Amino acid sequence: MLSSPLISVVVAAYDPRGVLETCLQSILSQAFKDVEVVLVADQSPECPAEVVDAWARSEARVSVVRLDSVAGIGRVRNAGAERATGRYLLFLDADHVLWGGTLEAMADRLRTCDEPDVLLLGHTRLHKGRSWPGGATDLLGGLDARPFDPAGEPELFEAPAYIWDRLIRRDFWAGHALAFPDGLHDDVAVVHHVMLAADRVAALKWDCVQIRRRHTQHPAESPGATQFDVFDRYEESFGLLDKYGRADAAPFLFSRMVRHYLFLLGLSGYLSRAERPQFFQRASEHYQRFVPDGYERPQGREGVKFQLVANGVYGAFQTARLPNLARGILSRP
Repeated sequence: MLSSPLISVVVAAYDPRGVLETCLQSILSQAFKDVEVVLVADQSPECPAEVVDAWARSEARVSVVRLDSVAGIGRVRNAGAERATGRYLLFLDADHVLWGGTLEAMADRLRTCDEPDVLLLGHTRLHKGRSWPGGATDLLGGLDARPFDPAGEPELFEAPAYIWDRLIRRDFWAGHALAFPDGLHDDVAVVHHVMLAADRVAALKWDCVQIRRRHTQHPAESPGATQFDVFDRYEESFGLLDKYGRADAAPFLFSRMVRHYLFLLGLSGYLSRAERPQFFQRASEHYQRFVPDGYERPQGREGVKFQLVANGVYGAFQTARLPNLARGILSRP
């Protein structure tokens, strides 16, 4: 094991689709070797102990953290961060893949930018043979080539808050006592905290990471977690805006929040029939509570959806969805 590698990749070994080996190979087969993998295994039946043990025996750059119970993804990631020895942290899941050459590109960018607090990365999503660009692609492309103070880029809060499309300096992580909460959507407030606390951020405008699942919500079940945890996460994020005096970022974070709630309401199988009206009402309450003064809704159909959430009438929201639902049913084979 390297005593102090440049990059520590924390990998959650939760692997219901049997793709963990592909993830590990994509990291450890690269020409860049100044990297360690911290593989975190809990007692979940979806954690393949034989794969974890085999990699620990065969690869000196892999260390294993074994948890003594079934743990949520937040606790898994925290345990990996505590074990890591690298100067930078990258958090991945079993169904992430790093493209060849990207570790070297990350290292080069860190050196040329004099080791910023955070390095933002491009990503794509693969599902059923189709690849989509990441939600922050356009924002990433518009950033300065030089390191920048994120306080001058409030629009970054409009991007999806994913922990796996950025490198974070480990001293910065520890110095701000950053940690993932229990429950679902664990990375939302953590990512926002990172971007509020950072003084220097840089971007690598490559698609470095690909996520290979239907959507970006982490599939691991956290003990005691519910789909409603997302509301706590955004309450934490808006509290952080107040703490850091960043009212300028509120309209962008608000747009991201509403889009996130609409995405979850539209995600098949995410909420039960009984949960949907409750979730919608919570989303409407957050809309009314956090909407910034003078906020302008998006244009077109998206703006109509925003207005339906603002009005808080679930029946009207359902009626507006019926044409889309009907088209979806008719198009099924």
